[in-house]
Amino acid sequence: MSVIQRRGAPPENSPGASALSDGHLPAGSGDAAIRIADVTKVYGRGPGAVHAIDRLSLTVGCGEFVCLVGASGCGKSTLLSIVAGLDTPTAGQVDTAGRRVAIMFQEPALFPWLTARRNVELALRARRVPKQERTRRALELLETVHLGDFADKRPHELSGGMRQRVAMARALAQDADVLLMDEPFGALDAMTRDLLHDEIERICSERALSVLFVTHNVREAARLGDRVVVLSSRPGRVIEEYDVPRTGPRRIDSASVAELAGRVTDRLREEMRRHG
Repeated sequence: MSVIQRRGAPPENSPGASALSDGHLPAGSGDAAIRIADVTKVYGRGPGAVHAIDRLSLTVGCGEFVCLVGASGCGKSTLLSIVAGLDTPTAGQVDTAGRRVAIMFQEPALFPWLTARRNVELALRARRVPKQERTRRALELLETVHLGDFADKRPHELSGGMRQRVAMARALAQDADVLLMDEPFGALDAMTRDLLHDEIERICSERALSVLFVTHNVREAARLGDRVVVLSSRPGRVIEEYDVPRTGPRRIDSASVAELAGRVTDRLREEMRRHG
C-alpha cells in the first residue's frame, strides 16, 4: 500500500500557504461532500478564552472516508459537532451542499426501554416516515448491520458491539449522505472493533457514504481511511495529510497498515514534543 504524504501548514504568507488552507480534495473524488473553510472556534472571552480550532480547512470528497487523528483537546469532536450543526463556528464556514448529515458517538445512547427495532424506528419517525412503513424499514436496516434476529431485544440484552450496530442502523435510518463518527468503536474490545471495521467499510461502500471519522487509535485510522488527517495540538489545525490508495483488502494487523500507523504516530509525537 503506497502512501502519499503531504507536509503540513507552512507559515502564513509563505509560498504554498494557500494550497493547504483551501483544504484537500483527492483527484477523482468528484464533488465535495463537506467543505470546511477557515473554521475557528473559541469558547469564552478575554484571557480565559479557549481556542479549540484555529482557521482549519478541510474538504471531504463524495464517497471518501477521512480519518481525523490528533492529541486530546485538539478540537476533533468540536469540529464534528460544527459539521453536524450541533455547534456554530466563531468564524469560518462549513458547507455540506444540502446533504443529509448523521452523527454517531462513542456511546450508542439507545433508549433502554425500547427494543432494537423501536430505537431505529425513532429516527424514521423523526423523518416523518409513515407509521406503516417504519417497521419494515427498521427491520431492513437491522438486517443491513446483521442484527435482523435481534430486532426485539432491548439494549441490555445485547453486547457492546451489537448496541453499536443498532446505533449504526439508527444513523442509516436518517438516510444520510454524510456520516460523522466520533470514536464509535473506542469502548469495544479489539476483536469486536475489527469486525465492526469490516461492517462499516462494507456499508459505506454499498451506500457510497462520505465519512468523517474521529479516532485516537492510529491503526484504526490507517485501517479505515482513504485519507488520514493529522491535527495540531490545541488549537486544532491541519498539519499533515496521508492519502491511502485502496489497492486491496486491509487488515488491522497488515504490514501496510502498520507502516502508515508508524508514520502517523511519529508525526503526532513530533507535534506533542513541540508543544511540550
